[in-house]
Amino acid sequence: MAIKENPRLVQSFFKRYAASLSESAVQPSVETSDGSGSSSVSKQDNNASGNTVVVAPPEFRFIYPEFLPDPSIERRNKLREKLERMDMLQRRSIVEIPEFYTGSIMSVTVADVNSPNKTTKFVGICIQRGGSGLRAWFILRNVVDRQGIEILYEMYCPLIQKIEVLRLEKRLDESLLYLRDALPEYSTFPLDMEPERRLDNSFVPINPLKVKLRPRPWLERWERQDLKGVEDLNLPQKYYDKAKKVAKPWEKYDLMLQYRKTIPAEEQEKIFAEVHSQLQQQDLKRKVRRRRGATSDQ
Repeated sequence: MAIKENPRLVQSFFKRYAASLSESAVQPSVETSDGSGSSSVSKQDNNASGNTVVVAPPEFRFIYPEFLPDPSIERRNKLREKLERMDMLQRRSIVEIPEFYTGSIMSVTVADVNSPNKTTKFVGICIQRGGSGLRAWFILRNVVDRQGIEILYEMYCPLIQKIEVLRLEKRLDESLLYLRDALPEYSTFPLDMEPERRLDNSFVPINPLKVKLRPRPWLERWERQDLKGVEDLNLPQKYYDKAKKVAKPWEKYDLMLQYRKTIPAEEQEKIFAEVHSQLQQQDLKRKVRRRRGATSDQ
């Protein structure tokens, strides 16, 4: 009776009900998992102006580092970076580019008109990755017939047909170029290697292996680099004395140097928030395809 006599109560009731529906609609949460196995929640929060702000998981900067632009100021162009991200997402919708790190064992299949099967497959360990945007690249190394072979792949090259991670793991160093001077067994992998099964929420293991280098001469002066994945070099003391003279230990305390070599955290959040939804949709579509394929095989 009170509601019929006071129409304002009816209007206020429906306004509160509509507001509660809108709040629940603009604040979905999507659980994601990074390589370390820790699950995070990506939310869409409301700011003071009422607009929704997408917050991407923090592990995106490690899984998708190529989406971050070049930190050099002279190479920055906001329009080009925006167009490149669109092209990268379009390429990822066609070819799956899985999560991988330096030290992961991978196989890459590319189109080759000179091959009898029109495709060429190479298996190797990722010894280095770099670049940004469409210029992102990674290097695979393998020893075939006692000959070290390295191939640099452009991650978004249209000739690449398939990228598969056979063993997902990390190493103690960010770059494994010293494998060029190491014993061959550290870089030898069978070309018909089968991928290892891994749970989606499992940790990415860090391989504590320390390789043994061949005697000098080397391609680089490895004693002057802070390498954690190499055994004792067994060099005369004079080499270590020269390394101390040219060392620059103060650089790790140079905040401006670190700032110039990285992208500010605020800009990183904007970039990953821009590509977050599309990357999540692509991941969900692939999981649905795999489940349908598994059920059809049974």
